[in-house]
Amino acid sequence: MLTLALAGPVVAETSPVFPALTGRVVDDAGIIDPARHAAITKQLADYEAKTTDQIVVVTLKSLQGTTIEEFGYRLGRSWQIGQAGKNNGALLIVAPNERKVRIEVGYGLEGTLTDAIARVIIDTAILPKFRTKDFAGGIAAGVDAIIDVLTHDDSEWKARAVAPPPEPDWVGLVIVGAIIVIIVIVFILSAHGGGPPARGRSRDFVVGSGASSGGSWSGGSGGGFSGGGGSFGGGGSSGDW
Repeated sequence: MLTLALAGPVVAETSPVFPALTGRVVDDAGIIDPARHAAITKQLADYEAKTTDQIVVVTLKSLQGTTIEEFGYRLGRSWQIGQAGKNNGALLIVAPNERKVRIEVGYGLEGTLTDAIARVIIDTAILPKFRTKDFAGGIAAGVDAIIDVLTHDDSEWKARAVAPPPEPDWVGLVIVGAIIVIIVIVFILSAHGGGPPARGRSRDFVVGSGASSGGSWSGGSGGGFSGGGGSFGGGGSSGDW
């Protein structure tokens, strides 16, 4: 008689615990101030009223051991952001503790808000502000850019997405190198002629923990907002800082 004892242990797949969908801005990490929270919520509500596209911003305390890509599309499906049949939803996901950000795009918007354009938005609009700990500003800039792509002619964004990186400024690099060499020579000559140079005061740089320096806030209930039945398949792009 065969036995199941030879079979390996069955490991149940654990799913992340998603925050409640309390509104168009779900600030679970507490990094958006009340004024910006209200402004972004109104902006997204007005945009949805005009187009039926649903965009939701969510900040997370933790990715719970998953990648932001996996967390993103599973969260979109769980919340069902976007309209049923249109799948016209998008998520701007920020995980400050892991220093990750993602734009998750529903099936119906993938043709306009492409992976490449989502990456351009992250690199040019969001990450520069995140690197200075201006999380609310980066989120607002990201929302503005997403709406701009979906509302206006996206040819400019497509061009930016395929544009080659700028070539290095060799003339400028040579000039900077020459200046550095001159400074070093002057420093050496002054050291030999007038004794050791005076030591400057050292600077101590403290690396932040990833939390906003402006404190922590919590958002409102969102007035009974809910997803419209949309679905996601993993389209979008991610970044980190």
